[in-house]
Amino acid sequence: MRYLEGFRDPEAARHLAGRIRDTTARLADQGRQARIMEVCGTHTMAIARHGLRDLLPPQVELISGPGCPVCVTDAGYVDAAIALADSGCTIATFGDLVRVPGSRSTLAEARSRGAEVEVCYSPEAALALAARRPEREVVFLAVGFETTIAPVVTLVRSAAGRGLRNLSLLTAFKTVPPALAALAEDPEVQVDAFLCPAHVTAIIGSEAYRPFVERYGIGCVVAGFEPLDILHGVDTLLGQLADRAPALANQYERVVRPGGNRKAQEVMATYLVPEDASWRGLGVIPGSGLALRPEYAAFDAARRHGRPVAAGAPDPRCRCGDVLKGKIRPRDCRLFGTACTPDRPVGPCMVSSEGSCAAELRYGA
Repeated sequence: MRYLEGFRDPEAARHLAGRIRDTTARLADQGRQARIMEVCGTHTMAIARHGLRDLLPPQVELISGPGCPVCVTDAGYVDAAIALADSGCTIATFGDLVRVPGSRSTLAEARSRGAEVEVCYSPEAALALAARRPEREVVFLAVGFETTIAPVVTLVRSAAGRGLRNLSLLTAFKTVPPALAALAEDPEVQVDAFLCPAHVTAIIGSEAYRPFVERYGIGCVVAGFEPLDILHGVDTLLGQLADRAPALANQYERVVRPGGNRKAQEVMATYLVPEDASWRGLGVIPGSGLALRPEYAAFDAARRHGRPVAAGAPDPRCRCGDVLKGKIRPRDCRLFGTACTPDRPVGPCMVSSEGSCAAELRYGA
């Protein structure tokens, strides 16, 4: 923890805030403002928890993007998981998904009806559950970005090696760069710069964003999660905007390498192939998902149990989709903090530990 104290120094934060004010003044002289999107739920939580928005001039707007894998998962995926639970499968899942609303219900409500829904704290726990209950079909809800895909998909190798034939994955894997491209091309969003996701970039490498910067002319900075990391990233992006010189910068070199984690990339390439994927708020983004290769169809829950994921019908009052695109702040939704709370969520952004709505309600960001 002493190591991290250096990234939380108040005096250094005040110094960076002063630099940010100076750079923002340059932008103001040009008649410009800055909309910077953080594309990571952990960044969203850190910004809210440390009150970093209060340190920024009014001309600088930090907006949250689709950086929470649970939040961007389509309601139809939850519907498919509930259908599998109701059909007699044991559902193994990380805790956030249990209360995420589908079109009409949640996994928590399915469990109250008698379905078996087990919360796991690691993929290995799902493997142990399948080994312990060989008479049950166990379906692991495989939701995530590049950060968690490799350890989750190795369940296939582990299950095959142990001869476990009762474990399968209902996949909703998504990759971040195609989502950034979709946001850059969307006239409703109007993002000036991206604070890129650190955990994801540790896997894919900082160079994954270079073609994106060159094509769209939007600056990208990879930053860590401590207050000084984030302020340094914002300061760099503002400097690029003031100089009209968008670039790629990796300011998380203590973790992120240009080429990323080659071993994790190899694992994903071994078991998965790209597919089109539906993102809540962003719609279907070509090539942004990863599906199990045909040779591993026996471990694909949708194929194995004949329960394909179809488009869902989320509550029409919920504006999570607009929050995930950066079109509105959570408080702009009329359900925020009233009809929609962590105890009674209407949308996933209020459920997930990385959700923008949960962060804003908890920290008053």
